[in-house]
Amino acid sequence: MKITHLSDLQRVRDKLAAQEALRAQAEAARQEAERKARAEAELFARAAGKVQPLPDKRRAKIDKALPPPIPVQTQLDEQSVLLESISDDFDVTTLLDTDDALSFRRPGIGADITRKLRKGEWTIQRELDLHGLRREGAREALGAFVRECMKAGIRCVRVIHGKGLGSPGKEPVLKAKVQGWLVQKNEVMAFVQARPTQGGAGALVVLLRPAI
Repeated sequence: MKITHLSDLQRVRDKLAAQEALRAQAEAARQEAERKARAEAELFARAAGKVQPLPDKRRAKIDKALPPPIPVQTQLDEQSVLLESISDDFDVTTLLDTDDALSFRRPGIGADITRKLRKGEWTIQRELDLHGLRREGAREALGAFVRECMKAGIRCVRVIHGKGLGSPGKEPVLKAKVQGWLVQKNEVMAFVQARPTQGGAGALVVLLRPAI
């Protein structure tokens, strides 16, 4: 009975040893497979070099918002304002027609233009009232008014400068200034004193050149 017991014990040991050997072989095989997989992955990465992922076509492509357009014309207008120099000392009397109502027409403009302006044959499309403004304010307002009219394609306007009754000595100081400023602006083709029903000696009817 004792021999039989030892024989069974040996078989158990042999079986355990065989199982351990199988586990060792399986672990060795697993480690070898992992090593080969890493080696193949590294070899592919070296062969392929640096790559970029393909775009996902399932996503809609949305263009980035474009920057707002540069207001070129606005910049040019602002530059023209900065460069514009209208002198207060300009002697306009030498350029005015000395008739019963002083008028101005640029060289090359026929006398018929001022005659039609005086008769009211041009429709007044806009007007500017400079009453109550000081010299600097009036000059800036007049310049801005002419620029806006040119942009809008306005040809005939009325500029109300007043008769100077409220000025010291009741001299129409602003009237002479407005005449001088208008003569210095190339946009102005001609002007005449307004008709009595349009302001008379306190206003001018101005003809602007056509917008280009």
